[in-house]
Amino acid sequence: MSRSKEPRFSERLSTAANAKKAELEKFRAKSEANDAAFAERQADQRAISAAREARAAERKAAQLARDAQEAADKTARAAAEQAEQAAREADAAEQASREIALEAERKAARDARYAARKARTQKRR
Repeated sequence: MSRSKEPRFSERLSTAANAKKAELEKFRAKSEANDAAFAERQADQRAISAAREARAAERKAAQLARDAQEAADKTARAAAEQAEQAAREADAAEQASREIALEAERKAARDARYAARKARTQKRR
């Protein structure tokens, strides 16, 4: 008797198929209701992503501009330092030539005194 109350295999298969169909319909109903909200969220996410990429591009452009400015400043500083070094070297060379000329004058004066002294001593003889 208890056998007649138990569902047969085909009944169990059809019950499982009906349950599966019901779950699928339930899922489709949910996804259709959320399609508009989902599309809106996707659009918002795309807009946020585009804004993020634009800010990143702006930051990169600003960084490139800063790098270019720093390179120009560095080049200008190097040129100024080079010009200053050349001026120092020119001053040093001028000072050296003045010292050489002064030393030559001193030597000429000393030689003249020596020659005068020698001439005086030779006159006496």
